[in-house]
Amino acid sequence: MGGRSRAGAVAYAPEERALLARIESDVSGHLARKQRRLAHSLSVARTAERLAVAYGVDPFLARAAGLLHDWAKASSASEQLEAARGLGLDFGVDLELVLPLLHGVIASRTLPTRYPELPSEVWHAISVHTSAAPDMSPLDEVLFVADGIEPLRPDTPGIERSRSLVGVASLDDLFWESFVGGIVYVLEGGRYLYPGTIEVYNALAARRAEGRP
Repeated sequence: MGGRSRAGAVAYAPEERALLARIESDVSGHLARKQRRLAHSLSVARTAERLAVAYGVDPFLARAAGLLHDWAKASSASEQLEAARGLGLDFGVDLELVLPLLHGVIASRTLPTRYPELPSEVWHAISVHTSAAPDMSPLDEVLFVADGIEPLRPDTPGIERSRSLVGVASLDDLFWESFVGGIVYVLEGGRYLYPGTIEVYNALAARRAEGRP
């Protein structure tokens, strides 16, 4: 597991450094035709690493998840739909309605054989980095937040508020702020809100009302 060096940078074990370098090279090639998506992925990886260090989460796993979270976005919408159907994904609604949620699950199902060195926690974080889930691990929360607040995201009041809470609020509260802000963004834009998001919201809200993280 990576840790802080005296200079403040993350000090990784040699095998971790080597794997992260391989993953970054693979991602750079895979997303070469989508430079904005590549820049976003690299930025999410750095942000996830920073959040992980701040909140006591393994920065190696966070950086790896950040690098790989949008891997399936190299594919077109039709290709993602075809892949999702081929994997038998079932969201309880027409998959075209939840296209923005598919890429994480597709990556989590197809990449483990390519990177068997990475544990299941990484793939779970990638699978829920857009949809969230009733039970979010610290790594899940780190990736979800990093994806929403990375510096290349255009400033909005919600994103700026979430950024201002880093290191001030608990990780659970930071995730909650980011999750709710995402719902508000969908509603304000008149976009389709996945029914599963309402179920996740209600489960998380009930837990918070009971004083549980």
